[in-house]
Amino acid sequence: MINYTVYKNKESDQWVTFVHGAGGSSSIWFKQIREFQNEFNVLLLDLRGHGNSNSSKGKYTFSAIADDILEVLDYLKINRSHFIGISLGTILIRQLAETNPSRVQSMTMGGAILKFNVRSRILIFVGNTLKYILPYLILYRFFAYVIMPNKNHKESRSLFIREAKKLYQKEFIKWFKLTAEIIPLLSHFRQFELNIPTLYIMGEEDYMFLPSVKSVVKIHTKKSQLFIVQNSGHVVNIEQPMVFNNKVLSFIKLIP
Repeated sequence: MINYTVYKNKESDQWVTFVHGAGGSSSIWFKQIREFQNEFNVLLLDLRGHGNSNSSKGKYTFSAIADDILEVLDYLKINRSHFIGISLGTILIRQLAETNPSRVQSMTMGGAILKFNVRSRILIFVGNTLKYILPYLILYRFFAYVIMPNKNHKESRSLFIREAKKLYQKEFIKWFKLTAEIIPLLSHFRQFELNIPTLYIMGEEDYMFLPSVKSVVKIHTKKSQLFIVQNSGHVVNIEQPMVFNNKVLSFIKLIP
């Protein structure tokens, strides 16, 4: 079972589950824990091979990794939870919601990935070409600077590079191979809106992923909404934590 941490709130029977992105860990939510614990029970996860979770000998697919999350929920007897994700974590939340919609009370998608533009497809090509040649940290630093290039992105960029140092080359390659299934998966996500309240919370400077989210929200009008955080890039929960926390808490509290 993957590593998890629980922060209980004795006055609440509702749960919020945080899912980090590739190369991160549950530590990226340190600016959210206190405020969310005041209102809900909080569950933090370390995805396989990240943080304090061991690598898995099984095949790495989005479905299998989503099942890792479901295993923790079952073990803790959490029937339903609000889910908050960042970057690749948003894909895992959507994957879990596809197969187990009754377990997902709401989805908050920070720095959501719904489509790869030309630049991100080039990054994937470069990564696939060099993943067996270059040390993964060189590739990861390069990706981090391309996705989070501005001065005000420095804190989130540095945090993700620091967390990525805990990975191993083989683990990085396993996760990078997920890109083979990501494009058709994202195409499906863009076509079909789930009957689950969904908040996309994106930085105005998230130039790689914000345009596609804007396009999708124009089509997914029943349950989806978009909030754009000013002066923020891809990792909105770190760069603008007060705005992120206030908006997400307001969104979740309105959901029965």
